[in-house]
Amino acid sequence: MYFLLIGIAGLILKYLELGPVASWSWWIVLAPFACAVAWWAWADASGYTKRREIDKMAKRKQHRIDKQRDAMGMLPKKRR
Repeated sequence: MYFLLIGIAGLILKYLELGPVASWSWWIVLAPFACAVAWWAWADASGYTKRREIDKMAKRKQHRIDKQRDAMGMLPKKRR
């Protein structure tokens, strides 16, 4: 995501010809987009994205369970 934001900022600066970015080559300005594509390809291929999604769902589930136990007056289960 950061590569994408850097790429968009560089693209805007290059288009508007602001600052030192105006004199840079287009290859340098567009390089963050290539890095973003490479990152997303690696994240999907390695399972990083799926693990993050599963962890987020597990945290949401545990939060719901703790909230329900608190509403019933029970103490939340201690984690080991």
